Amino acid sequence: MVRVIGMSCGSCASSVSAALGDLQGVRRVRVDLTTGEVTVTSEGSVTDNALRTAIESAGYTMDPA
Repeated sequence: MVRVIGMSCGSCASSVSAALGDLQGVRRVRVDLTTGEVTVTSEGSVTDNALRTAIESAGYTMDPA
């Protein structure tokens, strides 16, 4: 689970979900717009760096905490 900063609407959540869903091995992405929490289910391990890059490519920021 990671937190994403800057999502404020359904379109934002869809953009983040699509960007993360494009990562190799990702099977499911669940975005909770209210809390900004994103849960990624994958076949193997997905690095924090890969998550951060995908989130940033969608125009948002991964909470460093």
